[in-house]
This record gives sequence, structure tokens and C-alpha cells, in this order.
Amino acid sequence: MTPTTSSRAALFADRNFRWIAAGSAVSLLGDQFTAIALPWMVLRLTGDTVALGLVLALIGVPRAVFILAGGALVDRLSPQRVLMATKYVNTALLAVLAWGVWAHALPLPAIYALALAIGVSSAFSIPSATSMLPHALPPQLLPGANGVIMGLRQLSMFAGPLAAGLLIALFGDGGSGAADANGIAIAFAFDAFSFALSAWTLAQVRTRAPGAPAAVQNLWSSIVQGLRHVWNDAQLRTCYLYWTAVALLVMGPLHIALPVLANSRPELGAGALGLMAGAHGAGTLLGMGAAGSGAKLRIGTLGTSVLLADVLIGLLFMPLGGIHAAWQGATLMVLVGVLGGFMQVAIFTWVQRRVPQAMLGRAMSLFMFIFMGLVPVASAAAGWVMKWVPLPMLFAGCGAMLVAAAGLAWVATPIRQVNDVAVA
Repeated sequence: MTPTTSSRAALFADRNFRWIAAGSAVSLLGDQFTAIALPWMVLRLTGDTVALGLVLALIGVPRAVFILAGGALVDRLSPQRVLMATKYVNTALLAVLAWGVWAHALPLPAIYALALAIGVSSAFSIPSATSMLPHALPPQLLPGANGVIMGLRQLSMFAGPLAAGLLIALFGDGGSGAADANGIAIAFAFDAFSFALSAWTLAQVRTRAPGAPAAVQNLWSSIVQGLRHVWNDAQLRTCYLYWTAVALLVMGPLHIALPVLANSRPELGAGALGLMAGAHGAGTLLGMGAAGSGAKLRIGTLGTSVLLADVLIGLLFMPLGGIHAAWQGATLMVLVGVLGGFMQVAIFTWVQRRVPQAMLGRAMSLFMFIFMGLVPVASAAAGWVMKWVPLPMLFAGCGAMLVAAAGLAWVATPIRQVNDVAVA
């Protein structure tokens, strides 16, 4: 729900929220610089899609494996303490990356080690960051605060890749060898600075006094209970399995295929990669804004609308491998973003209504595992597949498989019965 003018004024009058929002804006922007610079650096250094897939997997797999342990540590300590520690660690890791590129002293094994360390750190930063707001703000300000932070994230996904691609293209993208990679080094240095600055803003936050400590429960038993609840709900089970297919067929290959596409076409390059990623972020922001405005725009049920949106997204992916100009890729990606952003808001709202409050954290953790654990694995597999499959065929095949998965889900599963009605 969109906050009223008075609640929005109260939100921005809150000292804690101003510090959190400022730190989030800087840190989210810095993250996008690394998201563009890291795959570009690996491709320039090795020209090997398998190496790129391995780097992405080294970041994503430990993040997914340890994210539940990260949440448990947050509960035992505090979100602020854990988040502060991860910011210091990431500042150091990104500074090492920047120095290594600048000094031409970054062998591939060192990149693998740094990617692994970044992945482990993010397993603790994600649950601590998402737990900060309830510890720092009164409950009545949480809806508006979450909306602002989500908006900042999407804005960073639009502005960050554009700025990163332009910076790398202007100051050196490694196209003429290691001596011409200063733009990549500056991108890593900016992300390191963003972590350091956001650590300082986080230190200004004064968290509220904690309530009575919760009883310590067996972590494994709690996880099993959450998995059992999702499995026993036919609609939830089917949706989670379907989203697993989407992560494997589309999101994983896309993470590696777009950088390879930009690198393999002389008429594209780092600037085009930034433009396409930024266009996707802008489209997602537009789609989320339309959903937040209250527009339903359903074709039948919510489930049917999601499946139709995925069919369109699959059709938009098919021609991506054949583009020869940045504007062509940006046009396709902005349309993908609009469809995905609109449906994302609806899906999250449905899950929040479908799952009992006591189970919501575990249900969302499983949702995060699908996209944080399986996407990097799919990226690594796509890098291996691209040794034998041409890039246009990969895009066309992934799009066709998404269309087929959506059609099969509509015919043979209860997804089409999913609607917007709240379920107790």
C-alpha cells in the first residue's frame, strides 16, 4: 500500500531511516559496478565462458548454502553487528580486487578465491540487511520503508550498470591487455568505497531495545518443518517447482550469456552490456511501479497471468542472440523487465498471503535459495554448454524452453488456479 503523505513525512523525519536509506543507496549502486566489472574482467582475462561460469558459481553457491546459517547468526547476535562485519570484509575484498587489476597482479586462482570469499560474505550480509529495518524503526513505518528500499534497489539496477559500463569504456576495459584495464580497477575501487561509506552510515543507526530473547530451536528441525509445509501445499509446491525451472532455464543462462554476447560482438562492448542491464533494471522499476499503483491487469487468474507473462518473456529472449546494436538489446530487456517487475510484486504478495506468518521466513528463504543457489549453478552449466552451442541458439533454446515450461504448467498443474484472494 502506498504510504500517505503524513506517513511518508514521518518516515523521512526518522533519523535511523535516513541513515539506512543513504547507506543502502550507496551500497546498492556500488554492487552494480562489481556486477558489471567482474564478469567483464574474467572474459577479458581468459576469454573462457567456463571460467566465467565458475566465478559466478563461486559467488552464488556458498551464498545459498550458508544463507540459513547467516540468518541463525543474525538471530543470535544482531543484524547491525553482522551487517557491519560483512561491510568491513567486503571493503577489504573489493580493495584487493581493485589493487590487483591496477597492478596487473591478479591471477585467475586469486580471482576464484576472492569470488568465493565474496559469496560467503553475502550469505551473512543478506539476512542481516533484510532484518535491519524492524530493529531500527517503529512498526508503523515499516511498509513505507520497505517500499523506499525496494525502489532504491531497482533504481540502482538502472543507473549502476549504465554508469559502470560508461566508466569501464572510458578508462579502459582490458581490450588492449592488462595495461588497459584501469576502468575495471576503478569500478572495483568505487564498490569498496561504497561499502566503507555504508559502514559509516550504519554506525550512526541506533537500534531499538530488543524484546525478550526467543527460545533457541533446533535449526535443522525448523528447516524441515518449513520444507514440509511448502510441499504439503499443492499450489505452493507447484509454484516453487515452476520457479526452479525458470531459474535454471532463463535466469542462469542470462547471467553469463549477456556478458558473452557483448564481448563477442565488436559493435557492442562494455557500454552495450551496461545499457542492456540498465534497461532491464528500468523496465523492472516501471513494472513494479505499475503493480504498486494498484493496477491488477489480470488475464483470468493471477497464475494464468504469470504464465502468459513468462510466455512473452520467452519469446523476447529468442532474438537476443542475434542483435547487432545496443538499442536492440536494450529494447528487448526493458520489455522483459516490465513484465518481470509487474509479476514479481504480485507473486511476493501472494506468497505473503498464502503462507502463515510463522512459516513466512522459511518459505521466503526457500524462494531465495532457488534464485541464489540454482542460478549460479545454471550459469556455470551454460558456460560449459556454450563451448558447443552457438550463442544465438542458446538464447533461442532457453526462450523456447521457458515457453514450453509455461504451457506445460498451465495444462498439467494447478498454477492457473492461483488467484489474488488471501488464504488463511
